[in-house]
Amino acid sequence: MLARSCWSCVRFRRRQTALRVNLSGLLFLLLLTLPVVVVAEELPVAEASGHQLSDGTFTNTDGQAINKSLGDLWRAFAGKEKPQAVALPVSQVDPEALRHPTQSQMVWLGHSTFLLQLGDRTILTDPQFSRRASPVFFAGPERVTGLPLDPSDLPQIDAVVISHNHYDHLDTASVKALRIRQPDNPPHFFVPLGLADWFRDRGIPEVTELDWWQSATLGDTRFYAVPVKHWSARGLFDRNRTLWAGWVMDSPGQRLMHVGDSGYSDDFRRIGECFPGIDMALIPIGAYDPRWFMKDAHMNPEEAVQVFQDMGAVQAVGMHWGTFILTFEAMTEPPQRLHRAVTEAGLAADRFTVMQPGEIRGLSSAGEPADPVCDITPVMVDDGFR
Repeated sequence: MLARSCWSCVRFRRRQTALRVNLSGLLFLLLLTLPVVVVAEELPVAEASGHQLSDGTFTNTDGQAINKSLGDLWRAFAGKEKPQAVALPVSQVDPEALRHPTQSQMVWLGHSTFLLQLGDRTILTDPQFSRRASPVFFAGPERVTGLPLDPSDLPQIDAVVISHNHYDHLDTASVKALRIRQPDNPPHFFVPLGLADWFRDRGIPEVTELDWWQSATLGDTRFYAVPVKHWSARGLFDRNRTLWAGWVMDSPGQRLMHVGDSGYSDDFRRIGECFPGIDMALIPIGAYDPRWFMKDAHMNPEEAVQVFQDMGAVQAVGMHWGTFILTFEAMTEPPQRLHRAVTEAGLAADRFTVMQPGEIRGLSSAGEPADPVCDITPVMVDDGFR
Protein backbone atom coordinates (compact mmCIF):
# COMPACT_ATOMS: atom_id res chain seq x y z
CA MET A 1 0.00 0.00 0.00
CA LEU A 2 2.81 2.41 0.89
CA ALA A 3 4.62 1.72 -2.38
CA ARG A 4 1.56 2.44 -4.50
CA SER A 5 0.31 5.42 -2.50
CA CYS A 6 3.65 7.22 -2.77
CA TRP A 7 3.30 7.27 -6.55
CA SER A 8 -0.13 8.91 -6.59
CA CYS A 9 1.42 12.35 -7.14
CA VAL A 10 3.35 11.27 -10.23
CA ARG A 11 0.82 9.09 -12.06
CA PHE A 12 0.15 10.10 -15.66
CA ARG A 13 -3.22 11.74 -16.47
CA ARG A 14 -4.62 13.16 -19.68
CA ARG A 15 -6.95 15.88 -18.33
CA GLN A 16 -6.32 19.39 -19.66
CA THR A 17 -8.12 22.72 -19.38
CA ALA A 18 -7.76 25.90 -21.42
CA LEU A 19 -6.19 27.67 -18.45
CA ARG A 20 -3.60 24.96 -18.04
CA VAL A 21 -2.76 25.03 -21.73
CA ASN A 22 -2.14 28.80 -21.62
CA LEU A 23 -0.02 28.61 -18.49
CA SER A 24 1.83 25.63 -19.90
CA GLY A 25 2.70 27.61 -22.99
CA LEU A 26 4.21 30.39 -20.90
CA LEU A 27 6.24 28.11 -18.66
CA PHE A 28 7.24 26.01 -21.66
CA LEU A 29 9.16 29.01 -23.01
CA LEU A 30 11.12 29.38 -19.79
CA LEU A 31 11.88 25.92 -18.49
CA LEU A 32 14.67 24.92 -20.86
CA THR A 33 16.08 28.34 -21.66
CA LEU A 34 16.20 30.58 -18.60
CA PRO A 35 16.23 29.91 -14.87
CA VAL A 36 12.69 29.06 -13.81
CA VAL A 37 10.96 32.12 -12.36
CA VAL A 38 7.95 30.35 -10.86
CA VAL A 39 9.82 28.59 -8.06
CA ALA A 40 13.29 29.59 -6.90
CA GLU A 41 14.93 26.47 -5.48
CA GLU A 42 18.19 27.95 -4.27
CA LEU A 43 21.12 25.55 -4.09
CA PRO A 44 24.30 25.87 -2.04
CA VAL A 45 27.53 26.75 -3.77
CA ALA A 46 29.56 23.65 -4.56
CA GLU A 47 33.08 23.04 -3.37
CA ALA A 48 35.81 24.46 -5.58
CA SER A 49 36.55 22.65 -8.82
CA GLY A 50 38.97 23.20 -11.69
CA HIS A 51 36.11 24.30 -13.98
CA GLN A 52 34.53 26.61 -11.41
CA LEU A 53 34.75 30.38 -11.75
CA SER A 54 35.57 32.82 -8.96
CA ASP A 55 31.86 33.57 -8.44
CA GLY A 56 31.16 29.90 -7.67
CA THR A 57 29.51 29.05 -10.98
CA PHE A 58 30.63 26.24 -13.26
CA THR A 59 31.66 26.46 -16.89
CA ASN A 60 32.09 23.97 -19.72
CA THR A 61 35.47 22.59 -20.74
CA ASP A 62 35.62 25.07 -23.63
CA GLY A 63 35.19 27.93 -21.16
CA GLN A 64 31.66 28.70 -22.32
CA ALA A 65 28.90 29.37 -19.81
CA ILE A 66 25.64 28.93 -21.71
CA ASN A 67 23.48 31.97 -21.01
CA LYS A 68 20.75 33.24 -23.35
CA SER A 69 19.18 36.67 -22.93
CA LEU A 70 15.50 37.55 -22.68
CA GLY A 71 15.82 39.05 -26.15
CA ASP A 72 17.12 35.74 -27.48
CA LEU A 73 14.25 33.97 -25.78
CA TRP A 74 11.69 36.27 -27.38
CA ARG A 75 13.22 35.92 -30.84
CA ALA A 76 13.34 32.14 -30.55
CA PHE A 77 9.86 31.46 -29.23
CA ALA A 78 7.51 34.43 -29.69
CA GLY A 79 4.58 33.70 -31.97
CA LYS A 80 5.46 30.06 -32.58
CA GLU A 81 3.05 27.21 -32.05
CA LYS A 82 4.09 24.04 -30.31
CA PRO A 83 4.23 20.94 -32.51
CA GLN A 84 1.37 18.48 -32.49
CA ALA A 85 1.32 16.11 -29.53
CA VAL A 86 1.89 12.57 -30.83
CA ALA A 87 2.01 9.80 -28.24
CA LEU A 88 4.44 7.01 -29.06
CA PRO A 89 3.25 3.39 -29.00
CA VAL A 90 4.06 1.94 -25.60
CA SER A 91 4.94 -1.66 -24.80
CA GLN A 92 3.67 -2.39 -21.30
CA VAL A 93 6.40 -4.00 -19.24
CA ASP A 94 5.74 -7.24 -17.38
CA PRO A 95 7.25 -6.57 -13.93
CA GLU A 96 8.24 -10.22 -13.64
CA ALA A 97 10.61 -9.78 -16.57
CA LEU A 98 12.60 -7.40 -14.36
CA ARG A 99 12.65 -9.43 -11.15
CA HIS A 100 15.27 -12.02 -12.06
CA PRO A 101 17.03 -11.06 -15.30
CA THR A 102 19.21 -13.73 -16.86
CA GLN A 103 21.43 -11.22 -18.66
CA SER A 104 22.38 -7.57 -18.55
CA GLN A 105 19.51 -5.60 -20.05
CA MET A 106 17.91 -2.17 -20.26
CA VAL A 107 14.39 -0.76 -20.55
CA TRP A 108 13.54 2.69 -21.92
CA LEU A 109 10.92 4.24 -19.64
CA GLY A 110 10.74 7.49 -21.62
CA HIS A 111 12.75 10.70 -22.09
CA SER A 112 16.17 10.12 -20.44
CA THR A 113 14.94 7.48 -17.98
CA PHE A 114 16.32 3.97 -18.40
CA LEU A 115 16.17 0.98 -16.10
CA LEU A 116 19.58 -0.68 -16.37
CA GLN A 117 20.26 -4.14 -15.01
CA LEU A 118 24.03 -4.47 -15.07
CA GLY A 119 25.76 -7.32 -13.29
CA ASP A 120 24.30 -7.59 -9.80
CA ARG A 121 22.88 -4.05 -9.74
CA THR A 122 19.70 -2.35 -10.95
CA ILE A 123 20.16 1.30 -11.86
CA LEU A 124 17.84 4.13 -12.88
CA THR A 125 18.96 7.11 -14.94
CA ASP A 126 17.36 10.56 -14.57
CA PRO A 127 14.04 9.22 -13.19
CA GLN A 128 11.12 11.32 -14.42
CA PHE A 129 7.71 9.73 -13.79
CA SER A 130 5.62 12.86 -13.29
CA ARG A 131 2.83 14.24 -15.38
CA ARG A 132 4.84 17.39 -16.03
CA ALA A 133 8.52 18.31 -16.26
CA SER A 134 7.98 21.39 -14.14
CA PRO A 135 8.34 22.85 -10.64
CA VAL A 136 4.54 23.24 -10.44
CA PHE A 137 1.68 20.81 -11.04
CA PHE A 138 -0.52 23.11 -13.10
CA ALA A 139 1.83 24.27 -15.87
CA GLY A 140 4.90 23.31 -17.82
CA PRO A 141 5.68 20.63 -20.40
CA GLU A 142 3.14 17.83 -20.02
CA ARG A 143 3.81 14.16 -20.61
CA VAL A 144 2.51 13.09 -24.01
CA THR A 145 3.63 9.46 -24.06
CA GLY A 146 2.49 7.41 -21.08
CA LEU A 147 4.67 5.33 -18.81
CA PRO A 148 5.23 1.70 -19.86
CA LEU A 149 5.40 0.57 -16.24
CA ASP A 150 3.70 1.73 -13.06
CA PRO A 151 6.66 2.97 -11.01
CA SER A 152 5.38 1.02 -8.01
CA ASP A 153 6.13 -2.15 -10.03
CA LEU A 154 9.81 -1.34 -10.46
CA PRO A 155 12.21 -3.92 -9.06
CA GLN A 156 14.39 -2.91 -6.14
CA ILE A 157 16.63 -0.06 -7.27
CA ASP A 158 20.25 -0.12 -6.12
CA ALA A 159 21.49 3.12 -7.63
CA VAL A 160 20.23 6.22 -9.42
CA VAL A 161 22.38 8.50 -11.56
CA ILE A 162 21.38 12.13 -12.12
CA SER A 163 22.93 14.05 -15.03
CA HIS A 164 21.93 17.58 -13.94
CA ASN A 165 19.24 19.52 -12.11
CA HIS A 166 16.80 20.55 -14.86
CA TYR A 167 13.22 19.52 -14.16
CA ASP A 168 12.99 16.97 -16.96
CA HIS A 169 15.99 15.14 -15.44
CA LEU A 170 15.69 15.77 -11.69
CA ASP A 171 12.06 15.41 -10.63
CA THR A 172 11.33 15.94 -6.95
CA ALA A 173 8.26 13.71 -6.71
CA SER A 174 9.95 10.81 -8.51
CA VAL A 175 13.09 11.02 -6.39
CA LYS A 176 11.17 11.16 -3.11
CA ALA A 177 8.97 8.26 -4.12
CA LEU A 178 11.98 6.10 -4.94
CA ARG A 179 13.30 6.73 -1.42
CA ILE A 180 9.92 6.09 0.25
CA ARG A 181 9.28 2.76 -1.47
CA GLN A 182 12.55 1.29 -0.14
CA PRO A 183 12.79 2.58 3.44
CA ASP A 184 14.98 -0.26 4.70
CA ASN A 185 17.26 -0.57 1.68
CA PRO A 186 17.12 2.76 -0.18
CA PRO A 187 18.79 3.39 -3.52
CA HIS A 188 22.00 5.38 -3.59
CA PHE A 189 22.07 8.52 -5.70
CA PHE A 190 25.13 9.50 -7.73
CA VAL A 191 25.00 13.17 -8.68
CA PRO A 192 27.26 15.89 -10.13
CA LEU A 193 29.21 18.22 -7.87
CA GLY A 194 27.05 20.53 -5.78
CA LEU A 195 23.80 18.53 -5.89
CA ALA A 196 24.20 16.36 -2.79
CA ASP A 197 22.75 18.97 -0.43
CA TRP A 198 19.58 19.18 -2.54
CA PHE A 199 18.98 15.51 -1.73
CA ARG A 200 19.94 15.79 1.94
CA ASP A 201 17.59 18.75 2.36
CA ARG A 202 14.77 16.45 1.21
CA GLY A 203 15.58 13.66 3.64
CA ILE A 204 17.73 11.59 1.29
CA PRO A 205 21.18 11.09 2.85
CA GLU A 206 22.19 8.22 0.54
CA VAL A 207 23.96 10.40 -2.02
CA THR A 208 27.47 10.76 -3.41
CA GLU A 209 28.47 13.71 -5.58
CA LEU A 210 31.26 13.53 -8.13
CA ASP A 211 33.28 16.05 -10.08
CA TRP A 212 34.24 15.32 -13.68
CA TRP A 213 36.81 12.52 -13.93
CA GLN A 214 35.95 11.13 -10.52
CA SER A 215 34.52 7.68 -9.79
CA ALA A 216 32.73 5.73 -7.08
CA THR A 217 31.94 2.04 -6.75
CA LEU A 218 28.78 0.19 -5.76
CA GLY A 219 29.05 -3.58 -5.61
CA ASP A 220 30.52 -4.70 -8.93
CA THR A 221 29.63 -1.47 -10.76
CA ARG A 222 31.84 1.61 -11.01
CA PHE A 223 30.36 5.02 -11.84
CA TYR A 224 32.42 7.71 -13.59
CA ALA A 225 31.28 11.34 -13.97
CA VAL A 226 32.50 12.79 -17.26
CA PRO A 227 32.22 16.27 -18.85
CA VAL A 228 29.45 17.19 -21.27
CA LYS A 229 28.39 20.60 -22.61
CA HIS A 230 25.34 21.95 -20.79
CA TRP A 231 24.25 24.18 -17.89
CA SER A 232 22.18 24.01 -14.71
CA ALA A 233 19.44 25.96 -12.90
CA ARG A 234 16.31 25.29 -10.87
CA GLY A 235 15.59 28.83 -9.73
CA LEU A 236 16.14 32.47 -10.54
CA PHE A 237 19.53 32.91 -8.87
CA ASP A 238 21.27 29.52 -9.08
CA ARG A 239 22.34 29.34 -12.71
CA ASN A 240 25.36 27.04 -13.15
CA ARG A 241 25.92 26.70 -9.39
CA THR A 242 25.81 22.92 -9.62
CA LEU A 243 27.64 20.79 -12.14
CA TRP A 244 26.24 18.68 -15.01
CA ALA A 245 27.73 15.39 -16.17
CA GLY A 246 27.49 12.30 -18.30
CA TRP A 247 27.95 8.91 -16.68
CA VAL A 248 30.10 5.96 -17.70
CA MET A 249 29.12 2.78 -15.89
CA ASP A 250 31.39 -0.28 -15.79
CA SER A 251 30.13 -3.66 -14.65
CA PRO A 252 31.40 -7.18 -15.36
CA GLY A 253 31.28 -7.61 -19.13
CA GLN A 254 29.65 -4.24 -19.85
CA ARG A 255 30.63 -0.59 -20.32
CA LEU A 256 27.70 1.81 -20.79
CA MET A 257 27.56 5.58 -21.28
CA HIS A 258 24.57 7.80 -20.40
CA VAL A 259 25.22 11.22 -21.92
CA GLY A 260 22.45 13.11 -20.10
CA ASP A 261 21.96 16.47 -21.87
CA SER A 262 24.65 18.03 -24.03
CA GLY A 263 25.49 20.09 -27.03
CA TYR A 264 28.14 18.76 -29.36
CA SER A 265 31.69 19.23 -28.05
CA ASP A 266 35.18 17.77 -28.13
CA ASP A 267 34.46 16.20 -24.74
CA PHE A 268 33.18 13.06 -26.42
CA ARG A 269 36.39 12.38 -28.29
CA ARG A 270 38.26 12.58 -24.99
CA ILE A 271 35.70 10.30 -23.31
CA GLY A 272 36.19 7.74 -26.07
CA GLU A 273 39.95 7.90 -25.63
CA CYS A 274 39.67 7.51 -21.86
CA PHE A 275 37.09 4.71 -21.95
CA PRO A 276 37.81 2.42 -24.90
CA GLY A 277 35.20 -0.14 -25.84
CA ILE A 278 31.93 1.52 -24.80
CA ASP A 279 29.42 -1.25 -25.49
CA MET A 280 26.28 0.92 -25.35
CA ALA A 281 25.88 4.70 -25.46
CA LEU A 282 22.59 6.40 -24.56
CA ILE A 283 22.66 9.66 -26.51
CA PRO A 284 20.09 12.50 -26.64
CA ILE A 285 18.59 13.20 -30.07
CA GLY A 286 15.72 15.63 -29.33
CA ALA A 287 14.93 19.19 -28.13
CA TYR A 288 17.06 21.00 -30.71
CA ASP A 289 14.80 23.49 -32.57
CA PRO A 290 15.27 26.44 -33.10
CA ARG A 291 18.81 25.36 -33.83
CA TRP A 292 20.58 28.69 -33.31
CA PHE A 293 19.07 28.91 -29.84
CA MET A 294 19.45 25.30 -28.66
CA LYS A 295 22.70 24.15 -30.30
CA ASP A 296 24.99 24.94 -27.36
CA ALA A 297 22.94 22.85 -24.94
CA HIS A 298 21.24 20.16 -27.07
CA MET A 299 22.74 18.17 -29.93
CA ASN A 300 20.64 17.31 -32.98
CA PRO A 301 20.46 13.78 -34.49
CA GLU A 302 23.31 14.43 -36.92
CA GLU A 303 25.55 15.60 -34.09
CA ALA A 304 24.45 12.61 -32.01
CA VAL A 305 25.84 10.33 -34.73
CA GLN A 306 29.10 12.28 -34.62
CA VAL A 307 29.19 11.88 -30.83
CA PHE A 308 28.67 8.14 -31.28
CA GLN A 309 31.61 8.00 -33.67
CA ASP A 310 33.78 10.26 -31.51
CA MET A 311 33.33 7.92 -28.54
CA GLY A 312 33.97 4.82 -30.63
CA ALA A 313 30.95 3.08 -29.11
CA VAL A 314 29.80 -0.28 -30.40
CA GLN A 315 26.09 0.54 -30.29
CA ALA A 316 23.87 3.45 -29.28
CA VAL A 317 20.23 4.24 -28.50
CA GLY A 318 18.66 7.66 -28.93
CA MET A 319 16.88 9.23 -25.96
CA HIS A 320 15.47 12.61 -24.85
CA TRP A 321 12.67 12.61 -27.42
CA GLY A 322 9.03 11.55 -27.79
CA THR A 323 7.91 12.04 -24.17
CA PHE A 324 7.50 15.79 -23.57
CA ILE A 325 7.14 18.68 -26.02
CA LEU A 326 10.16 20.77 -25.06
CA THR A 327 11.05 22.57 -28.29
CA PHE A 328 9.66 23.02 -31.79
CA GLU A 329 10.71 20.05 -33.89
CA ALA A 330 7.93 17.54 -34.59
CA MET A 331 7.79 14.82 -31.94
CA THR A 332 8.54 12.07 -34.47
CA GLU A 333 11.28 13.96 -36.34
CA PRO A 334 14.33 12.98 -34.23
CA PRO A 335 14.33 9.24 -35.08
CA GLN A 336 13.68 9.99 -38.76
CA ARG A 337 16.67 12.31 -38.93
CA LEU A 338 18.73 9.86 -36.90
CA HIS A 339 18.06 7.06 -39.40
CA ARG A 340 19.15 9.29 -42.30
CA ALA A 341 22.26 10.43 -40.44
CA VAL A 342 23.27 6.85 -39.63
CA THR A 343 22.87 5.89 -43.29
CA GLU A 344 24.81 8.92 -44.53
CA ALA A 345 27.63 8.12 -42.09
CA GLY A 346 27.95 4.66 -43.64
CA LEU A 347 27.05 2.87 -40.42
CA ALA A 348 25.03 -0.31 -40.13
CA ALA A 349 21.43 0.56 -39.27
CA ASP A 350 21.45 -1.53 -36.10
CA ARG A 351 24.40 0.31 -34.55
CA PHE A 352 22.45 3.44 -33.58
CA THR A 353 18.71 2.97 -33.13
CA VAL A 354 15.78 4.06 -30.98
CA MET A 355 13.66 1.98 -28.63
CA GLN A 356 9.93 1.79 -28.03
CA PRO A 357 8.94 2.89 -24.52
CA GLY A 358 8.81 -0.30 -22.49
CA GLU A 359 11.06 -2.27 -24.81
CA ILE A 360 13.48 -4.59 -23.02
CA ARG A 361 16.79 -4.90 -24.82
CA GLY A 362 19.57 -7.30 -23.90
CA LEU A 363 23.06 -5.85 -23.66
CA SER A 364 25.85 -7.62 -25.50
CA SER A 365 29.49 -7.26 -24.62
CA ALA A 366 32.89 -7.64 -26.24
CA GLY A 367 34.48 -8.54 -22.91
CA GLU A 368 35.54 -6.99 -19.62
CA PRO A 369 35.86 -3.19 -19.69
CA ALA A 370 39.44 -2.01 -20.05
CA ASP A 371 40.89 0.26 -17.41
CA PRO A 372 40.39 3.96 -18.15
CA VAL A 373 43.24 5.50 -20.14
CA CYS A 374 43.21 8.79 -18.21
CA ASP A 375 43.53 10.09 -14.68
CA ILE A 376 40.49 9.18 -12.57
CA THR A 377 40.12 10.15 -8.92
CA PRO A 378 38.19 7.59 -6.84
CA VAL A 379 35.72 8.95 -4.29
CA MET A 380 34.45 7.06 -1.26
CA VAL A 381 30.71 6.79 -0.86
CA ASP A 382 29.12 7.93 2.40
CA ASP A 383 29.76 5.95 5.59
CA GLY A 384 27.24 3.19 6.13
CA PHE A 385 26.59 2.71 2.42
CA ARG A 386 26.26 -0.97 1.59
